[in-house]
Amino acid sequence: MTEPPLARRPIVGVMGGAECGPEEAALAEDVGRLLARRHAILLSGGRGGVMEAASRGAAAEGGLVLGLLPGRDATESPPNAHLSVALFTGLGDGRNYVNACASHALIAIAGGWGTLSEIALARKLGKPVVLLRGWVLDAPDLIRASTAEDAVEEALLSIA
Repeated sequence: MTEPPLARRPIVGVMGGAECGPEEAALAEDVGRLLARRHAILLSGGRGGVMEAASRGAAAEGGLVLGLLPGRDATESPPNAHLSVALFTGLGDGRNYVNACASHALIAIAGGWGTLSEIALARKLGKPVVLLRGWVLDAPDLIRASTAEDAVEEALLSIA
């Protein structure tokens, strides 16, 4: 399969906590790997936990991994080692809005209040959101998935 040009690749934000357990890490790594195999660009907050695991999976498959970090430099916001591009925004939690704006779809894997803010911002912007573990929200327009495969498929179908 020929890779599409970068400007035509879907950008899928993978959002989740900076700390996570082994089950969430394994799911996130699988999501990253599967997104890279489908030639999607993985966008995350660029730090640890779910973000690092997803980045690791995508990087292992040769995928493009973009991290939008909250600090102004690597001292303030150490990026994970699997990013293709680390963009230091200096925006703190305001980068959550940039994550939502820049993604064509989001996959949220567990996470805390920051992840919830990204879910809400993405939906406010009309972006599809796939929930994989964690948040149980009573909103009919959220897509639920139980496996990494389902999450990636739903995210990519929602922007096709």
